[in-house]
Amino acid sequence: MTHRTHTHDTPRDTAEAADAAVTRRHRFGRLPERIRLEDTVETKPATRPDPARDAYHPDEWLIRYCG
Repeated sequence: MTHRTHTHDTPRDTAEAADAAVTRRHRFGRLPERIRLEDTVETKPATRPDPARDAYHPDEWLIRYCG
């Protein structure tokens, strides 16, 4: 049977570990600023329906795909 050495089993330099902890705490130590619900919603004024756009044309499929 062979003995496997894992990276987490090897001892780290304590100064390097402390520097990494300080860097990690500085980067991830607090939550981001809270976003208000009013800032997450976009409102647009409603437009009136365009009758030319919504008009039914029975041969539109033929013009669109075969024309």
